[in-house]
Amino acid sequence: MDIKNEKITGRDVDFAQWYTDVCKKAELMDYSSTKGFIIYRPYGYAIWEEIQKYLDQKFKACGHENVYMPLVIPESLFNKEKEHVKGFAPETLIATIGGKEKIVDRLIIRPTSECVFTDFYSRIISSYRDLPKLYNQWCNVVRWEKTTRPFLRGSEFLWQEGHTMHASEKEAQEETTRMLDIYYKMGEELLAIPFMKGAKSEKEKFAGAISTYSIEALMHDGKALQCGTSHYFGQGFAKAFNVKYLDKDNQTKFPYQTSWGVSTRLIGALIMVHGDDNGLVLPPNVAPIQVVIVPIKSDQKVVQDKVKLYADSLIKNGIRVKVDNSDHTPGWKFAEWEMKGVPLRIEIGPKDIEKGMVTLAKRNDMKKLQVKETDLTKEVSKTLKTIQDEMYQKALKHLKANIKEASSLDELKKIVDAGGYAKVIWCGEEACEDKVKELTTATLRCIGVEEVKSGNCAICGKKGKYIAYFAKAY
Repeated sequence: MDIKNEKITGRDVDFAQWYTDVCKKAELMDYSSTKGFIIYRPYGYAIWEEIQKYLDQKFKACGHENVYMPLVIPESLFNKEKEHVKGFAPETLIATIGGKEKIVDRLIIRPTSECVFTDFYSRIISSYRDLPKLYNQWCNVVRWEKTTRPFLRGSEFLWQEGHTMHASEKEAQEETTRMLDIYYKMGEELLAIPFMKGAKSEKEKFAGAISTYSIEALMHDGKALQCGTSHYFGQGFAKAFNVKYLDKDNQTKFPYQTSWGVSTRLIGALIMVHGDDNGLVLPPNVAPIQVVIVPIKSDQKVVQDKVKLYADSLIKNGIRVKVDNSDHTPGWKFAEWEMKGVPLRIEIGPKDIEKGMVTLAKRNDMKKLQVKETDLTKEVSKTLKTIQDEMYQKALKHLKANIKEASSLDELKKIVDAGGYAKVIWCGEEACEDKVKELTTATLRCIGVEEVKSGNCAICGKKGKYIAYFAKAY
């Protein structure tokens, strides 16, 4: 069956099926012969590369260096930090045979790399002069999931994971916050996604962390998606792996550690936040192709000459351009590039050339603009900036409209069942989280920074300590 000839499911008809249709028809991915593992097709991987470029530049500006750690972790090493093991053991994939021989110390395919990083740090950190250590790696991880949803959940995904060591608690906590802020800013500057950010509860924090902070996005269907995390570990891993250094005061001390990461789950967020019934809608800053040029009556030399002139001019100005000279009809091309979410389309034919005009078609709102040929490069740059801002503002409006206050468990249930965040006063007790999850399947997405001066917990009625945001989530 040729999926390109199938009609995409409407978002409000079946959101889950719509999502899968877009992933396939926009040629972002495909399913592999190995259950739970997807194939990243060139267009999907190109989106990830744009995310990599943005973040890699930000990380290096903060002094981080890229490294690469082994894919496998000896089980004996993995078992050193007990809380960490407890959190990841149910989803580990373990290699037990090497060649024809049984592996005595079984090898765990990395679900995350705290163990290998900290073990390595124990060998290269001995003095205060060795600190801070600011490392990051771009890699894949394997977590044996029961279900597969492209980019959101599967047995393997791509990500970056930063692991740093610091001489002081203050410095490590500042690092944790700084990296969370980089992720948060990425939402506005690159993805046109307004993130919620805040601390995770004790129940929801990362295994082995003292504190975990996250960025959360709200999808079109009202469900939340955790899009990135930043963790403060304190000295827990350092003590477990015997990472010590001699400080300026000639005292032996343990360093303080952080870890932070985002994954290809961000591609899933892009699809579900911005997509529409025609397919993918990409913000210009992250789009692998920002402008597609579609020649009308492309067999005419005058048209091809203009197309080349326009493409060369745009490329020289740093714009990512694709010229579609395929033998499909213009209508087919329009639908194809709309499905792939290219932010701006340029249509050029003999009549446009005679008038000295060019037609621009915006993907985000389907509006068309007529601009003078002499102003094309300037107008394209301006329009791409406009599209980026319009997409962010639309997503921000959706987020604000779907944060609603609740003062009782019944109100909370109504809000999360309808879709969106229920903003509540919370006592801080895990029993209240459990009660919400049991009744609604919603979880506490993050704790707000707002101070609770008065008021009682919306769930149990006890004195409130925090502002918490509950939502159903992917």
